[in-house]
This record gives sequence, structure tokens and C-alpha cells, in this order.
Amino acid sequence: MALPLLWLGAAALSAVAVKSLSDDRKSQQEKRLRSYRPKSLQDMDEHESSVAIYPTDLFHTHQAVKPEFGALVCCGIGGVFDHTGIWVGDDTIIELDGKGLIKPVSKHRFTSNRTGRKIFIASDSTAQCLVNPVAADRAIKQIYQYQDYHLIDNNCHQFIWQCFSPGDNKLTTFKELNQRLAQYFDRQIYWDICDCF
Repeated sequence: MALPLLWLGAAALSAVAVKSLSDDRKSQQEKRLRSYRPKSLQDMDEHESSVAIYPTDLFHTHQAVKPEFGALVCCGIGGVFDHTGIWVGDDTIIELDGKGLIKPVSKHRFTSNRTGRKIFIASDSTAQCLVNPVAADRAIKQIYQYQDYHLIDNNCHQFIWQCFSPGDNKLTTFKELNQRLAQYFDRQIYWDICDCF
């Protein structure tokens, strides 16, 4: 009899925690747009992360941002990983797939066979998408080429960063990509809903 009560208690605590996280996220989204200028890294407190809002299908994100040529986009994989690509317009995203092929895909294809149903776009605190047209051009020039894909040593995040900064040190994780993007743009990163559907 005690075990079902423990389950109920755990479920209630989980619901309270999720509600609290959702409220915190909503508060941060509302607060960010009160600023009259983008928040640079120098404006951040020392304990703040270079990523203010991570992409998530779990919590509702209110801010929607229109993609532009050279914008960085992502979607979720299994609630644990993120898959990244570069928006090049005309409903097209360039990605490195799990077999090593660099290819253009539609927004629908970008999320198909992945658990994330939303596309998120990297933007700043004023909800302007962060773009690099040169990175988009580099991605386009590599379409239909193969790379030796490796989940750790040569994944989609590494491909994106090499389009931004060819020959730079390798990276593995979405977090590392975000840290470098924050430095590159001198902005705290917000992952907003991509207004492309």
C-alpha cells in the first residue's frame, strides 16, 4: 500500500517541478524583450549561461522568429540530443545526416524520423535571428558531398561550426556549439520557435 502512495507523491512533486520550470521559462521570455538592445556577453552576470533558453518540446515557447538565409536551426532527438542545420531559404535546411551525406531537406523532412516536432532557431535577446550568410554559402557548396560521420568526432554540430569557422578546433556537443556561437555573435543565445510552418 505504501508503494502506490510513494508513486502518487513522486508524480505530484514532478508536476510541481515542471510547472515551476515552465513558469521560470515564461518569465525569462517576457523579461528578455524589455531590453532595447541585444544582450552581449559583456552584459551578462558571471553566473549566467551563454544560452538563455535551450530548445525544448516539453515547455511552450512563446516567441516565434522568422528564419533568414544563414540562420542556425535545430530540432530534438529523443528528448536528449539536438540536431542542427543551416536555413538557406525556400523551405530548405542544409544538414549533415547520420550517414555522412550533406543534403538539403525541407522543414518537414528535417523533423521527420526525429522525436522533436518543432524547429527552433538561434536568436538574440531581442528576438532577432542570428545569421551567417557566409556559413550558408559554405554549406550549399558542400551539398551531396560525404563526410566520415561519427557521433562524437564528426557530427552535425561539427559540420555547422566548420561552416562558420573552417579549420577551427573540433567540437562534439550542442553545448559546445552554443558556447562558440555566443562568442562568434557576442550574444547570449535564445532558441526560439522557428516561424516557418
